[in-house]
Amino acid sequence: MGDHSGNRVLAICYDFDKTLSPTDMQAQGYIQSVGYDVNEFWEKTDALALANDMDSNLAYMYVMMEEARGRLIFNREKLEEYGSRVQLFPGVEDWFERVNGYGKEKGISVEHYIISSGLKEMIDGTAIAKKGVFKKVYASSFFYDERGVAIWPAQVVNYTNKTQYLFRISKGVLDVNDNKVNDFFMPEDMHVPFRNMVYIGDSDTDIPCMKLVNSYGGHSIGVYHPETKNKERVLKMLRDNRVRYIAPADYTDGSELDGLLKAIIDKTASYEVLETKHVNDMHEAKA
Repeated sequence: MGDHSGNRVLAICYDFDKTLSPTDMQAQGYIQSVGYDVNEFWEKTDALALANDMDSNLAYMYVMMEEARGRLIFNREKLEEYGSRVQLFPGVEDWFERVNGYGKEKGISVEHYIISSGLKEMIDGTAIAKKGVFKKVYASSFFYDERGVAIWPAQVVNYTNKTQYLFRISKGVLDVNDNKVNDFFMPEDMHVPFRNMVYIGDSDTDIPCMKLVNSYGGHSIGVYHPETKNKERVLKMLRDNRVRYIAPADYTDGSELDGLLKAIIDKTASYEVLETKHVNDMHEAKA
């Protein structure tokens, strides 16, 4: 078929809290260690944001730093240690290797990305991140002083700026400070066309990303807790055309989500055969 082999990469992008993990990562040890009830902590950050016209993610990062003062050393190691205790939904531990293996069978290279308003340092501390399963983790993070103590936000990820990372992934411009993300790319030069993108999330903060992926022919999936089976939020997203599919956040082999991703990989493999034929024919026509 000539030199143009098409794009055989599938990028799966995940939110983290309530998508790969049952609750907010901060609520799995950190909040309790600074003497707060979980609801009380979030009420405090919400009130701070509201009173100061402040981004809610910057508010929680500020409160985390402030409440650590005099109680614990607020550094990267401590945050990674809290991350190592974060609970994951069933099957998440070996999901990435299984999906990669299925992709390989079908001639599709699968890449996994996190796009989360949670903390990068805590995500980096999880067993899955330490195994190197993520090509890139986009999440809120801190800047550290010369003693290694967190003193200021370095990055903040909120629901609308989450979409920039999809463009970075699509163009293969992964560094957060690389302005080439704004350059024009020919469709065949895209690292991952949006049609080969999957976005998995659980809530309203994922809607801009879901809508973007949907509108370009990609696959957005709304997940819900497999035990409580509360589908209210994801059913609304389905009705509002934010997601194409919904499934329990059960990542075990043979689960509904597992079957859905395999079907998406199958579709991607078939589509790319046709797309490769089209691109080669177009090059011949222009020769």
